[in-house]
Amino acid sequence: MRIVLKIGGSLIQDEKGDIRIERLAEYAKVVLKLRKEKKEVACIIVGGGKTARKYIEAARKLGAAEGLCDEIGIRAAQLNAQIMIGALDKEAYPTIPETLQEVAGAAATGKIVLAGGLQPGQSTNAVAALVAERIKADILINATDVDGVYTKDPKKDPSAEKLDKVTINEIQEIINEKGFFAGKYELFDPVALKILERSKISTWIINGEDPKSILKIVAGEKLGTRIVY
Repeated sequence: MRIVLKIGGSLIQDEKGDIRIERLAEYAKVVLKLRKEKKEVACIIVGGGKTARKYIEAARKLGAAEGLCDEIGIRAAQLNAQIMIGALDKEAYPTIPETLQEVAGAAATGKIVLAGGLQPGQSTNAVAALVAERIKADILINATDVDGVYTKDPKKDPSAEKLDKVTINEIQEIINEKGFFAGKYELFDPVALKILERSKISTWIINGEDPKSILKIVAGEKLGTRIVY
């Protein structure tokens, strides 16, 4: 089994922007356990988290264009990815790829590849989808700070209902209400949806507060929300 894992930045940084060291260590243990079981976590894409949002907000207030704000978010995500390299030590590819071609080349070495953003205009969710398609992954696991896709924002609306399965069109309808700006890609952006629609990669959106949830998904348990085609 070849796996691409997307870890939201909010899972490895708290609201103050401090790094959750124990959480990162637990993710590393899970990934290495899967590796020993011959289930290849080929690539881990990491989001920018609080650091990205803080710098993007500052840049935006100073009048920066959205393209520049995207570039700032990319750098923040790459910084978080580099921390993960430290956690995985010798099992990790030693540098952060900056293009899809570099990701594919790094993955071919057999090392675990860590990456952040790749180019402006797309989220790290889109990067994860592109990477999963490019390296022919069997499954894409998107670990977030909520336990799946909801009909509304569960943090703001208690009437929101969790969906066990969701289609691309249903996700599109949910996110159309939010709009897209740098640092605000909470679920998926249009690029990610188009990639998933054409590649039809088995994709799960789960709560990553407990990294062991990844083991459960790989073992076939039903958690979070599955994207169906």
